[in-house]
Amino acid sequence: MKAIRFHELGSPDVLTLEEVERPRPGAGEALVKVHVAGVNFADTLLRRGGYAVQTKLPETPGLEAAGVVEEVGEGADARLAGRRVALIGQKCYAEYTVAPAASLMPLPDEVSFDEGAAFPIQSLTAYHLLFTMDQARPGMTVLVHAAAGGMGLQLIQMAKQAGAKVFGTTSTEAKAKLAREYGAEEVILYTQTDFAERVKELTGGRGVDLVLDSVGRTTFVGSLRSLAPFGHLVIYGAASGPPPKLDVIGTIFKKSQKVSAFWLFSTLQTPEVAARGVRQVMEWVATKKLKLPIGLKLPLAQAAEAHRKMEARETTGKILLTVG
Repeated sequence: MKAIRFHELGSPDVLTLEEVERPRPGAGEALVKVHVAGVNFADTLLRRGGYAVQTKLPETPGLEAAGVVEEVGEGADARLAGRRVALIGQKCYAEYTVAPAASLMPLPDEVSFDEGAAFPIQSLTAYHLLFTMDQARPGMTVLVHAAAGGMGLQLIQMAKQAGAKVFGTTSTEAKAKLAREYGAEEVILYTQTDFAERVKELTGGRGVDLVLDSVGRTTFVGSLRSLAPFGHLVIYGAASGPPPKLDVIGTIFKKSQKVSAFWLFSTLQTPEVAARGVRQVMEWVATKKLKLPIGLKLPLAQAAEAHRKMEARETTGKILLTVG
C-alpha cells in the first residue's frame, strides 16, 4: 500500500510517498481502508520532533481519518466490516490504517467522508474546551485565537450555540471576515493591534471569561491580560512555542483567575467523557448545525505541500488529504 513516511526529522521535504506493507489488525482491532485523512498542526510537530509523544523513525503521520472497515481482528465486532467510520488513531496518511475497533465512530449516511475526516480532532477538541474544561453558557464572553482556522471556526460556532459572545484574533482582514461570517462579534488583527487592550475596550475594562489559546508563547501574556476576574485561560497548543513560566502570585492571584491545559487524548482515560463528546458532535454534524469548512484538499502524495501551507498559515478551515 502507499503511505507517507519520513525517515528523519525536519522540514516538510522529509515527507515522501512510499510503498509499505499493509498492516494487519490485531486482537480487538479493525483494518480501515482510508478514503480521506485529516491534517492537524500536531502532524507537523510530530514531523519536527516536537509532539507530546516521541517520534519513532521511520514514521507515518496522521491522527484522524474516515473510510470503510475492511477487516476486523480476533474479538472485534464482525458487524463492523463494511461500515463507514471515522477514527482517531495513528499513521493515517496511508491507504490503510488499524485502530481499536471499540474506538471507531460509525458515520451516519448524512455525514460524508470529508466531514468524517474533518471533525474528530478539531470538533471534539472544541467541544471539550467549551463544555468539559469549562461550561459555555448564555452571556459568557470568549476569546478565540487563530479564529479563522479549522478549530477556531468550530469554537466560534459551538460557543455561539451556547449563547456566548465570541471575540477572535486573526492575522489578516480576509481571515477576520471569515471568522465574522461564522459568528464572531469582533475580530482583532493581532498584527496591527494589541489584542488584550482591544478586548478590554470591548468589554468595558472587564476582560473575557474564557480564553482559548493554541498559539502559546507569543499570545500567553496577552491572553492573561485579557482575562476577567475569575476568568479561565485554557492552553491547548503551542504553535509559536511553549508559553513562558507562570508567576502565579504576580499575575492570576489577585483576580482569582485560573490557567489550565487540554489534550484531546486525555479523554480516552475517561470513556464516558469521550463518548459524550462524540454523541453531541456527531449529532451537530449530521444535522448541519455544525459546519466543517474545508479550506484545502490535496491528494495524499502532496502531504508535504499541506504541511507547508499549514505552517505558513496560508489556509483557513480544515486541510484534508484524499486517499481512496
